[in-house]
Amino acid sequence: MTVHKRIRIQDADLSRNLRAAAELLPNPDDPGFGKFFDRFGDARIVLLGEATHGTHEFYTARAAITRRLIEQHGFSIVAVEGDWPDIARIDDYVRHNAPRPRKGQAFVRFPTWMWRNEEVLAFADWLNGWNAALPGAERVSIRGLDVYSLGESIHAVTAYLDTHDLRAAALARERYGCLLPWQDDPQTYGRAVEFGELAGCEAAVVAQLGALLEKRMQWIADDGETFFDAEHNARIVLAAERYYRAMYRGSAASWNLRDRHMFDTLQALMAHHADARAIVWAHNSHIGNAAATAMGWNGEFNIGELTRRSYGDQAVLIGFGTDRGTVAAASDWGGTMQVMKVQPARDDSWEAAFRHTGYARSLTDWRGTKRRDLGSLVSQTLLERAIGVIYRPQSELASHYFEAVIADQFDAYVWFEETRAVTPLGIERPHGAPETWPFGL
Repeated sequence: MTVHKRIRIQDADLSRNLRAAAELLPNPDDPGFGKFFDRFGDARIVLLGEATHGTHEFYTARAAITRRLIEQHGFSIVAVEGDWPDIARIDDYVRHNAPRPRKGQAFVRFPTWMWRNEEVLAFADWLNGWNAALPGAERVSIRGLDVYSLGESIHAVTAYLDTHDLRAAALARERYGCLLPWQDDPQTYGRAVEFGELAGCEAAVVAQLGALLEKRMQWIADDGETFFDAEHNARIVLAAERYYRAMYRGSAASWNLRDRHMFDTLQALMAHHADARAIVWAHNSHIGNAAATAMGWNGEFNIGELTRRSYGDQAVLIGFGTDRGTVAAASDWGGTMQVMKVQPARDDSWEAAFRHTGYARSLTDWRGTKRRDLGSLVSQTLLERAIGVIYRPQSELASHYFEAVIADQFDAYVWFEETRAVTPLGIERPHGAPETWPFGL
């Protein structure tokens, strides 16, 4: 295995060259912000990252870029790191569709603030307005890529079958009966199966997906969109069953299963929509090319790497970073969200190199000749910070940094020197939000 060492080049050299290559950006709320990203408008897939799951500037910047790509370049899918059934509620709203039957409220699973926030609400309101003037088949969709919705996806499959074939619905309930006791505690199911305390449910789940696919041509003819939703929920049940077992085989196994599922979902969306062009919103650790990071060097892959392999230069991977500010996060999984102070980045990190450029906001695009101009400076190995829904400043080096060659990880990088936390939505429907708004239910 290749040994990767961090190369210490004088900070002044690296930052001076990054400063020369960077383009100053206005505030994301500025109408001209999105124009800087027209250069990516000929791609088939544009992947937009984030260095944290709880930063206002990352959400608003991605929204501004996405609006521009939709308005001026014909992008038709927004695919996000969220659960398919929950994001489907936003999709119902933005595409002016009747609500689909749901088992429970949307975005009640930790971390609720990741999608239930004012920044996402503002983007969804804009997309609802954009779609209003378009025929139904041409409306831009927003879809969830993730694997966690075991109980909701079981409900979605059986609810679909209740309206199409009652006998098939009864058989589905029988097959899924193996998992139903564990739908609210799937981690316990995974542990029990992996340690031989419980027989697994994979065969029954595979059989149910197969039974659904046997009726594919008939039910697509009836309503292709609702069948697509049901089929994908059946695939989620299968992926989730495997994911929760894989959790007990090591982090690489579960990570790879999850990212493979997210990539396969993206591929299914590209095939489902005619002339599809997609924008992905996910963490840097998912959308950057894992092969250029310690993740890949230790056996993990991600959406970015799989997309690069499949689409080559027709995919654009854009990372986002910050030095300091505040972030919405929790101290432990399942804990209470807090607005936490983000420490200034370590001096041996890519974030420090961008901090030393002196720019408050910038876009650095190192494709083509710009990559040659920057040379080996952006091809060295430095630390990169990743804050998910958990932030532990007291153990930041061990908890939140990994090594990366940033020029191979991303095609371009959006920098915000100082950022602030997203604004979560409360229990009540926000003032002015439409009655159909899913977050207010």
